Amino acid sequence: MRVPLGIIDDLTFLTALRRDVHAHPELGFEEVRTSDLVAKLLEEAGLRVHRGLGTTGVVGTLQVGNGTRTIGLRADMDALAMPELADRPYKSTVAEKMHACGHDGHTAMLLGAVRHLAATRNFSGTVHFIFQPAEEGRGGARRMVEDGLFELFPCDAVYGLHNMPGLAVNEMAVVPGPQLASSDSWRLTFRGIGTHGAKPHLGRDPITAAGTFLASLQTIVGRVVDPLQPAVVSACSLQAGDPKALNVIPDTVEIGGTARAYTPHVRDQLEGEIGRLAQGAAAMHGIEADYRFERRIPPVVNDPDATARALSAARSVFGEKTLTSFPPSTAGDDFAFFALEAPGCYVWLGNGPAVDGALHHNSAYDFNDEAIGPGAAFWTALVEQELKACRASARAGPFGPRSWSRN
Repeated sequence: MRVPLGIIDDLTFLTALRRDVHAHPELGFEEVRTSDLVAKLLEEAGLRVHRGLGTTGVVGTLQVGNGTRTIGLRADMDALAMPELADRPYKSTVAEKMHACGHDGHTAMLLGAVRHLAATRNFSGTVHFIFQPAEEGRGGARRMVEDGLFELFPCDAVYGLHNMPGLAVNEMAVVPGPQLASSDSWRLTFRGIGTHGAKPHLGRDPITAAGTFLASLQTIVGRVVDPLQPAVVSACSLQAGDPKALNVIPDTVEIGGTARAYTPHVRDQLEGEIGRLAQGAAAMHGIEADYRFERRIPPVVNDPDATARALSAARSVFGEKTLTSFPPSTAGDDFAFFALEAPGCYVWLGNGPAVDGALHHNSAYDFNDEAIGPGAAFWTALVEQELKACRASARAGPFGPRSWSRN
């Protein structure tokens, strides 16, 4: 694995930075302290800084030479609303908030690349470093786009990176095609006629209709969607009646859940079929059904050309540890909104073993600081390859041909 010497020398600072962000987690659109810190470091590195897109988003721009190509690199900054249970020196200082997905590490890695690229300037073109708020389900990427991100900062390509427990820190997966599923929500209310639990014939029971619906829900994936097309439909919330009134059939039952797909066609199927089953169950039991499907996040699908560029950069850092086959995830990431605006590629960086089974969104999860150097090295290689400087400019770089080290 090849990590620039400048990044290696900066690892003590970057590790302390990552742990500081970890200890002060902020939820989506509340990343005031984090964005202040990011903006300060960008300004100190000499970048032009724009703030306020998506409320707390920060964009730093570094332009070197006369190259005309422009790329965007994304790091998310937000934490999750959950407690940190593992005991560590830099444990969250905020109750019920935790960096349980590694966005603290993503922020530190991209800042590491910023600091190195600003010092070496071994490229020709423009890089927009996009520090995004509210990735965890609150719509930060969409908000940045709606606020004019790509009008203000046009990109010829845009890239995202996420840590992956289970992959070694000297491994990176760069794979064309679908990487993450669409993430949509659905809500359903069955409206019946409440009555005495001993006299069900005098009412219309929405609980029985809900049972019929839930029993048939998985037939969508099992019998409607093409078996070669992945899909997920899950009911995750059920509200009905009062446990203190077990002799009352309620008027309504509310059900909610999630739907995941990798293609527009399957996404359409899921929306239509959930509603069809809901209406069918309601009609069977003589009641009404109100159904709503909310399209939240599109799937993340890697562009072939952007993926080829990212793969070349990854191989220059990770060598044979660069994976070109890795299963897509049914999780979602609103990086998808960026990739709708410019050709995009989303890569997976190893985070080492899942210690004690602590995967993403687990109260014992922690980003692996050993991944900071490899991640920053990948971002650096991507910029230097995408925005290749002329030979004379490259020779003038302060680190010269010895600026990389095997680690």
